Formats: sequence, structure tokens, C-alpha cells
Amino acid sequence: MGFVSEVLGWFSNDIAIDLGTATTLVYVRGKGIVLNEPSVVAIEKKTEQALAFGAEAKKMLGRTPGNITAIRPMKEGVIADFEMAERMLRYFINKALNRSMFVRPRIIIGVPSRITQVEQRAVRDSAELAGAHEVYLIEEPVAAAIGAGLPITEPSGNMVVDIGGGTTDIAVISLGGIVYSESVKVAGDRMEDAILNYIKKKYNLLIGEHMAEHIKLEIGSAYPLEQKKTLMIKGRDLISGIPRTLWVDDAEIREALQEPISTIVNAIKVALENTPPELAGDIIDRGIVLTGGGSLLKGLDIRLREETNLPIITVDDPLTSVVLGVGKVLDELDLLRKVTVVSQYSSSR
Repeated sequence: MGFVSEVLGWFSNDIAIDLGTATTLVYVRGKGIVLNEPSVVAIEKKTEQALAFGAEAKKMLGRTPGNITAIRPMKEGVIADFEMAERMLRYFINKALNRSMFVRPRIIIGVPSRITQVEQRAVRDSAELAGAHEVYLIEEPVAAAIGAGLPITEPSGNMVVDIGGGTTDIAVISLGGIVYSESVKVAGDRMEDAILNYIKKKYNLLIGEHMAEHIKLEIGSAYPLEQKKTLMIKGRDLISGIPRTLWVDDAEIREALQEPISTIVNAIKVALENTPPELAGDIIDRGIVLTGGGSLLKGLDIRLREETNLPIITVDDPLTSVVLGVGKVLDELDLLRKVTVVSQYSSSR
């Protein structure tokens, strides 16, 4: 197919997706980000009928009656429930395009850098079943670097640390491709689990996912705060079985988060140790770029600066940098040719 016809074939309803463990963002070519919703599906157990998706379904997490269950189809950056992921993708694509599917769009999806062939296939198949004509996969750290405006197609090193919901992706990028990558299945979700377990162990209080997330956002930190912060939390007493409230402070939550944060810090150190010397010099000059929702944890940049002795750059809107990067690739055809896209898959149907 010639370049002109290829450009003409690149319809305006082509979309870019950041299919995250916690949140899915959709970017429509020419319109920007049109959807930002939790990656959750609520289903009726007996019939397996989907009752709600996204924000509406997330409200049901931990609050559903026996016949309804809220599912997160993504786990640690990859598809854990294929059928639910396909239903969720279909819903999000239709909602983003604001109509039923007449034209099958081309879709570019951001995926973790260490994704396996089997996991790639699951993402491609889900997107195709959800109505895609062609599917391209791009590694999330590359997309995040593009979204953050880094000059990734130049022969110089850029280090990106993308802390999402399920995985932390660390990549050294040069000439549009990943020179070295490290991925750990420790990110926002694991932080919430650590808080939940800490409260359970220390206070015999059982809290839900919503409360754990609320604690992380309000008083969670990776480095001592200038002013002490406290928060009233609610849960169920494990001994009496009766609901109760208590106050926790930022120092306790920092203690709870020690293990997941140390894992992320160590992974960054391993990546730095494995970076080619020429590119390591570039990273000393340019620093490490932090992105992804997990990078919003208070004091994380200070902690990383102390641990690595390198400049730490936090992007303006870390939650959207991956989808904006994937969207930029969608908007600029020559960029699609320059960046190393994991794979392409065309629907034969």
C-alpha cells in the first residue's frame, strides 16, 4: 500500500489506549483524551451479564450484594480475565467514539515493556474482538517518554520510570527503542495492599480497597513530610466484628509503604547498573523522568534523589503521559515508524 493511501486510510476515529491495571484512558485522533475510567467491570454472577463498567462499576467494589461481583480484568499490567477485558474494551471504545461500531478503528495500545508473547496476543485479541481493524502495541515507557516530550529518537539516553497501578516499568531509551528495561510487579496496587495489611496487623482493623486508596492519596509518603499529617479511617474490628474508626498518621503509613517503595528503588538501581556507560553519562545530565499515577506519592522524588544522587524530573500530568504519548504516535505517522512498536496485528475478519 502506498504512503498516500496509507495516510488516507488513517481515519480520524483511530484511537490510542492506555490499558492500565487501575485506570484505562482513551485518546481519539483529533479530539484528545475522551475517556478516563477505572478498569473495573461489575457482573451478575449467575448470568455473567455485565451490569456496569468503569467509574460506575468501581463504586460497587466491596459494596456488592451476593449476586453481583466487581471484577478488575487487568492484573499487574496484563490481562487476567480475557472475556471481561474484551467486554470492558468494547464498552470503552464505543463510549469514546460515541456511537456503535460502523468503522473498525485502528488502535495503538500501551503495554508493559516486559510483556510476554502470550500476554501480547491476549491484548491484541481482546482489542480485535472489541472491534479493532488493526492493532499496534507500544511499550509504555516509550509512550510515556513521548508524552513527556523527551527527544527519544535522538542517539542519547533517556531514563523513564513509569509507576502504574500494577507494574513499575523502568526503561533506558535511545534512538526510539528500549536499550535496557526492568519491570517489577510492584506499583500503586501493591502500595494499597501494604497499607491494608499494616492496618490489619497493627490495629486488628479490616479496611476496604477504597479506604486503602484514600489513605495512600491523603497521607501516603515515601519521605518524611514537613508537617505531620493524620487521617481518620473506618473499618471493621476483627475481634468484635463491629465497625470502628481510628486515627493514623503519615509516619505509620510511610512504614507500611517501606517494602513496595524499596522494591521500586532497588529496581531503578539495577537498571542504572545495567545501562551502557555512554548512555549512563546522558542520564547524569538529564536525570530520571518519573511518570504514572504511582509517581504522585508524596516525597517519592526526594527519596529517589537521595538514593541515586541523580536529578529526578516529575512530569506535569503523570497520569496521562502514556496515553498522550500513544496519541502522539497516532497523530504522527513518521513517529510510528521511528519508535519500536512491539507488534502489529491486522484483523482478517
